[in-house]
Amino acid sequence: MPINRNLNEEQISLRNIVRKFAEEEIRLKSKELDEKEEFSSDLTLKMADLGLLGAFVPSKYGGSELDYVSYIIAVEELARVDGSQASTIAAHNSLGTGPLYYFGNDEQKSKYLPLITSKHLWGFGLTEPEAGSDAGNTQTTAVEDGDFWVINGSKIFITNSANELTLGSTVLAVTGERENGKKELSCFIVENGTPGFTANEMHGKMMWRSSNTGELHFDNVRVHKSAMLGKRGDGFKQMLSTLDKGRLSIAAMGLGLAQGAFDYALKYAKERLTFGKAISTYQAIAFKLADVEMGIEMARNYLYDVCRMAEEGLNITKEGAIAKLNCSELAHISANHCVQILGGYGLMKEYDAEKYYRDQKLLEIGEGTSEIQRLVIAREIGCFE
Repeated sequence: MPINRNLNEEQISLRNIVRKFAEEEIRLKSKELDEKEEFSSDLTLKMADLGLLGAFVPSKYGGSELDYVSYIIAVEELARVDGSQASTIAAHNSLGTGPLYYFGNDEQKSKYLPLITSKHLWGFGLTEPEAGSDAGNTQTTAVEDGDFWVINGSKIFITNSANELTLGSTVLAVTGERENGKKELSCFIVENGTPGFTANEMHGKMMWRSSNTGELHFDNVRVHKSAMLGKRGDGFKQMLSTLDKGRLSIAAMGLGLAQGAFDYALKYAKERLTFGKAISTYQAIAFKLADVEMGIEMARNYLYDVCRMAEEGLNITKEGAIAKLNCSELAHISANHCVQILGGYGLMKEYDAEKYYRDQKLLEIGEGTSEIQRLVIAREIGCFE
C-alpha cells in the first residue's frame, strides 16, 4: 500500500496495531464522548497499555523507545478516527513528556518519567490570556525565596492539565530581566495538588471535546529550587525546541484527520446514487477527491522525512513549520470537501463529516497559528534580514 511506502516492518506493524485499536475501541465511543464533552481515563489507560504515553522515551524510564516516524504514525492513526484521543497522546508526548526528557536532570527524569509513561499525564503551561504566540509577553512570575521559587499567574488552554490522570505540568515563568531589557524565562515542574495551584477543566469547546483542556492558576505556589527544569533563563530556548518537535505531532493530526475525512467522503461518494450513478463518477466530486489524495500523498512523504531529520538531531525549525502549516491546512480542505460531498447529511451529527470539520480548526491555531508558521518560515529563509 502507498501509505506504507518507505516504512520498515516495525513501523507498519505499529500502524496496524494502532489503527485496529482506533477502529475497535475509540470509534465506538468517540461520538458519545464528544457529545458529553467527557475525557476518557479508560481509553487513555488503554493507550498507555499500547505504550503510547512514553512513545520516544527510553525503556529504562518505562518508555517504548520508538523512533520519531513511528510516534508520528501512531498520532496519525488516532487522528484518522478521533482528534480528541490523538490530541491526548500528541500533547502528552511532545509537550508534556518531551521537556522533561530532553531538559530534565537524572533525578527529575527518574522521578517523573516512569509515572508519565505508564499511568499519568503531564501538561505544558505556556499559553496565557495575554500571551499565546507572544511568549515574550508572559505574565506569570517566579520569585526566588531562599531554597524556593514562588509562582504567581495563570495559564489557559493547557491540554492534559486538569483531569484525574494528570500528575503535573511544566510551567514557563518570568524569573528576572536580561541585560538587553527582555524578560528572563525559566521552566518549572509543578505537581497538581501543590498548595496554591489549581487546575480547572475548561468546557464549551467546539472541537476536541473529549480531550482535557485546563486553566491553571498560581497563587503564591512554592516549589523547591530543584523543580527548575534545566538552567535559569533557559525557558525560552526550551519552549522553542519543544514547539519545533510539537509541530510535527500537530502535522500528524492534520494528516490523520485529512485521511479520515477523505476515506469517509470517498466511501459515501461511491455509495450515494443520483440519476442512477454513484456521485463519485461526477467530475465535480471526483476532482475534489483527487486533489485531497494528491495532498495527502505529498504531505505524508514530507512529514515523514522531517521526522527522520528530527531523529538525526538536525534543526527542523523551518521544516517543522512547513509540515505543520501544510498538514493543518490540508485537513481544512479535506474536511470541507467531506462536508460538501455529503451535502445536507454532512451538517448532521449523525455523520462523522461534521466532527471532522469541527476538529480540524484547532490545527490551524494550536502550537502557533498558520500566520505564525508563515512568519517562522519567512524568518528562516531570510526575509527580514
